[in-house]
Amino acid sequence: MSVSPTPAAAGPAGTLYGIGLGPGDPELVTVKAARIIAGADVIAYHCARHGNSIARSVAEPYFSGSQIEEQLMYPLTVETTDHPGGYAGAMADFYTESAERLARHLAAGRDVVLLAEGDPLFFSSYMHMHKRLADRFDAQIVPGVTSVSAASAALGIPLVEGEETLTVLPGTAEPGELVAHFRSGEALAVLKLGRTFGKVRQALTDAGRADEAWYVERASTGRQRIAPVVDVDPDQVPYFSLIVVPGRRNNPLAAADGGEGEVVVVGLGPGPVDQTTPQVAAELAAATDLVGYTTYLRRVAARPGQRVHASDNRVEAQRAEFALDLAARGARVAVVSSGDPGVFAMASAVAEAAAQESYRQVRLRVVPGVSASQAVAAAVGAPLGHDFAVLSLSDLLKPWSVIEARIRAAVAGDLVIAVYNPASTRRTEQIRAFAALLAELLPADRPLVLGRDVGGPGQALTVTTVGGFDPSVVDMRTLLIVGSSQTRVVRRPAGDLVFTPRHYPAP
Repeated sequence: MSVSPTPAAAGPAGTLYGIGLGPGDPELVTVKAARIIAGADVIAYHCARHGNSIARSVAEPYFSGSQIEEQLMYPLTVETTDHPGGYAGAMADFYTESAERLARHLAAGRDVVLLAEGDPLFFSSYMHMHKRLADRFDAQIVPGVTSVSAASAALGIPLVEGEETLTVLPGTAEPGELVAHFRSGEALAVLKLGRTFGKVRQALTDAGRADEAWYVERASTGRQRIAPVVDVDPDQVPYFSLIVVPGRRNNPLAAADGGEGEVVVVGLGPGPVDQTTPQVAAELAAATDLVGYTTYLRRVAARPGQRVHASDNRVEAQRAEFALDLAARGARVAVVSSGDPGVFAMASAVAEAAAQESYRQVRLRVVPGVSASQAVAAAVGAPLGHDFAVLSLSDLLKPWSVIEARIRAAVAGDLVIAVYNPASTRRTEQIRAFAALLAELLPADRPLVLGRDVGGPGQALTVTTVGGFDPSVVDMRTLLIVGSSQTRVVRRPAGDLVFTPRHYPAP
């Protein structure tokens, strides 16, 4: 219902109140919200075209009975429109027109309460009015209990504990985005369901999280319903419902699925914390045991209760079998590598051990990370933009004759070469032999990049040439990129660039 405002004498403008009503139970409306609702001149609320408003029904016990009501009716919800700006344009016009209706009341000196389910700034329509009116009138926000809090209370399960994190998502997000967040997140909450429920459940399934998820419908009301997500009929899901995945520390669904151990091999990236992917961070947090080389494990902040098993860098096979043995006894083991675990790192060693008959029943997953070659290439531009080879100069597990043959083959193929493990304190002959081989096979002006501790506090980048290459400055933390005939170095005031074009001249 909308009542036309009567003119008022000029005077102070009214105040806009964004009132959070909580999840649906009128008794969860705060004392402050109830007081402001009762004293307001105008009560405004959004509603669909059927005219019903859940917000109004929650707040009605606190109405004074003499207030003006402004019903802000959406022109559409999810259907198509012939508006020239499409759905977004139609909604923008609606919010602008609604804001002007409220502005007329405020300019006339009337206090306006705009009702919002849950919290006014948490997936609420109130924010659209706030952005259009707060710079013209006094706007005050009264927070409310969110549906996420109500759903957690309804479940009676701690949502997050200790260092666990909570990710909140709208069900309207794209499937790929949902899957990525579901895989990387710890505790999860998904709002805006209804028609999106089937898509969201499929994304949970694709992410391997569906069996951990709870469905909560109309939390805190007399029509409240709770069920495991896998048991819900998608055709019976209303908009006022959500999905909650409590953190694994307390979620009984996760515990029921956690009896069978597994090994997850993860890559921390080249060094900086911000280059560790969210998915890897989530796997580390979910693990009961962390296994890895001592230096790499120092980069991981173990949570309380996690068991940490550090070992020397030269016992990869034993470390892999140790991790698989833990998993066979029910542990959830994260084997930690730097960079990407599949590039000269632990994934191969664990896979080789897992191929043995005694470990074939142990689940194994590999979660990728940012590799050192990617980090160094990105730091200087795009030298890996065309075909390239990735080689290791370490001859601990293969003879130098094989390494030399592969270097010659890569040069003959005119490939960019990324070189891992170039030297160590005890292994310096190989890098000198490599420098001599480059001098023999390539022109002296061929670009060469040295990247050390890229992204870390000791980062050092050098763009030089084969002729200017000094092998004595290379250590184990250095990665080399040798350009092809097409690799270019461009000196620019805005920053030098090294790149290899994606096109290649015809022979």
